[in-house]
Amino acid sequence: MALAAGALAVAAAHPALAQEKVLRIAMTAADIPRTLGQPDQGFEGNRFTGIPMYDALTHWDLSSSDKPSVLIPGLATSWAVGATDKTKWTFKLRPGVKFHDGSAFNADAVVWNVQKVLDKDAVHFDASQVGVTASRMPTLRSARKIDDLTVELTTSEPDSFLPLNLTNLFMASPAHWQKKFEAAQGATPADKAKAAWTAFASDASGSGPFRMTRFVPRERLELAANKDYWDARRRPKVDRVVMLPMPEANARTAALLSGQVDWIEAPAPDAMAQIRQRGFTIYSNPQPHVWPWQLSFLPGSPWLNKDVRHAANLCVDREGLRTLLGGMMGIPKGTVPPGHPWWGNPKFDIKYDVKAAQALMQKAGFSAARPMKAKVQISASGSGQMQPLPMNEFVQQSLKQCFFDIEFDVIEWNTLFTNWRLGAKDATARGAHAINVSYAAMDPFFAMVRFTSTKTFPPVSNNWGFFGNDEFDKLIGDARSTFDDRGRDAALAKLHARIVEEAPFIWIAHDVGPRAMSAKVMGVVQPRSWFIDIAPMSID
Repeated sequence: MALAAGALAVAAAHPALAQEKVLRIAMTAADIPRTLGQPDQGFEGNRFTGIPMYDALTHWDLSSSDKPSVLIPGLATSWAVGATDKTKWTFKLRPGVKFHDGSAFNADAVVWNVQKVLDKDAVHFDASQVGVTASRMPTLRSARKIDDLTVELTTSEPDSFLPLNLTNLFMASPAHWQKKFEAAQGATPADKAKAAWTAFASDASGSGPFRMTRFVPRERLELAANKDYWDARRRPKVDRVVMLPMPEANARTAALLSGQVDWIEAPAPDAMAQIRQRGFTIYSNPQPHVWPWQLSFLPGSPWLNKDVRHAANLCVDREGLRTLLGGMMGIPKGTVPPGHPWWGNPKFDIKYDVKAAQALMQKAGFSAARPMKAKVQISASGSGQMQPLPMNEFVQQSLKQCFFDIEFDVIEWNTLFTNWRLGAKDATARGAHAINVSYAAMDPFFAMVRFTSTKTFPPVSNNWGFFGNDEFDKLIGDARSTFDDRGRDAALAKLHARIVEEAPFIWIAHDVGPRAMSAKVMGVVQPRSWFIDIAPMSID
């Protein structure tokens, strides 16, 4: 009672505090995603420390719930590939944009931000940001200033995907970093730069709709509204956002029901009915996001036989899994659904057919007495991982009826995500024959290319299982070098059909992004995207 009375007294003495609109979010991550410009924790990092605090040259349009998100201008107002040299792109930059520290965004800032992850000779180069950046735009090589509001980007080969990939390169303030560098201690410039980035992460400066006000690792991140944000449509309607890491689904659900938070990611499926009965809203929407097992193609892998890969895809009871999740999943036929421009009508039909799966396994020499043994590396929580432990255990039991004997290696999510880039050959795989990392599939590189190109073998990008050959490289090259949308879609459809037919994945689920929110949270748009925009939301 004394505490409550004290709080009321403070509010009475400071009316502004009583009226402050605060949005509190419980994430699935076990830690605050990195705040220095290039987030970790998978795409949950982009969603909660990237998009709110920073801008990129290109953005995803997250303003609609009834159509797919498309690419729109961000800090670049327009872009064009060279008429004769398709490795050169010209980006026109948005005038008048300021970073949170008051310094100007311009072409020098773009060059600096490219150098931070690509130029090892740059003083501000940060190796810790490379893995989550370069692997998402592997053809980008350099940036050159043409004038204050024009920059030229160069790729290693013609790459029509570049504008899409650039949504992942967030622009940090060079001037703010420089102040941290000048104040840093260190015996060498490299030591000072490392210290400067550490200081920057605790006092970051981007140009996004929210600015950092408080950062406590593994505990909380607080952001305040940037009332001078350049895009009037995205000027925040809440005063402050508090983000809390809560990797366990039941803990998140309890925090919501008790009023500790206003928004939780991935609520516990068995609590859905109670959440609704208590007046909370559960948002979901089909989105381009795949929950798979990605298979190893190294010598000795049990997945080298295509019959075995097809059998596994035919033996997963996805309808049963959807029931387990309270209906919160989509059933995949591939990486993209039938009717998508990239569908391509694959000859292999992913469905639930136990008898067909058993026949394929027997053809491959397996039986109940002689099952196929495989280890899968999985996480206990994490961005996009939905409900990984019960889901994986369900799949394990489902596959048992088709003569699969599956063992799990359960590790922390961010470690698993790092292992994903290191690949099946690396010691971190610990002998695993598959890995369970969910992935966004909203652009060609993220959906298909990084998993099937011989140029994206680890550590370049996420071809964890070393799948690929000349046929796939040619299909990828045809799509990457086609700069008209219709022609590129046709090339990608051929690629997708062959991926499904060769089955380098077990496609288990499509995420629908369930999140539960207090009825006080208004202006929520759940887009058909892995991302969501906090800026237009308000607290009633």
